[in-house]
Amino acid sequence: MSQSSAQTKGHFGLLIRAASEQIEVLGQALAPPMLRIALSLPFFRSGLTRWDGFLSISPATLFLFEKQFKVHVFNGAYRFPAPDTVALLVAVAEITLPVLLMLGFATRFVALSLLVMTGVIQLVFPDGWANFHLYWASLAVAVMALGPGPLSVDRLINRWLYPGDI
Repeated sequence: MSQSSAQTKGHFGLLIRAASEQIEVLGQALAPPMLRIALSLPFFRSGLTRWDGFLSISPATLFLFEKQFKVHVFNGAYRFPAPDTVALLVAVAEITLPVLLMLGFATRFVALSLLVMTGVIQLVFPDGWANFHLYWASLAVAVMALGPGPLSVDRLINRWLYPGDI
């Protein structure tokens, strides 16, 4: 191989490496907010259906938690304890947690909370794992692993609290 051919390959390799590094930087900036939005949307849309006006749980939501939804464990289907309270907690969580996650505020804690919610939903709808729950759980774990990313309230708070670290 000639020296000029080796130099061309070396330059090409450097170009590929530089392009790859720039793609990585772009992905590191875009992946966290995109994952946060993708995880937030199904929960937020569900949360919107839980309300019948400001601070008023819809009758349909109360009916679902009182009569329809059951937790499937130990080869049995069991009703929720205090279904009206559970309905209220779920309705609040399905609105509040996605908003916090989209903003990137308390990101890892919110993602963990949505992962736990997904686990409970899996117990209520055991056949939903392949179409929905695995996807939601994967997104939650990815957000927990990657964190909020640079486009987040968490990043702003960290810059304010620890100005020399970032």
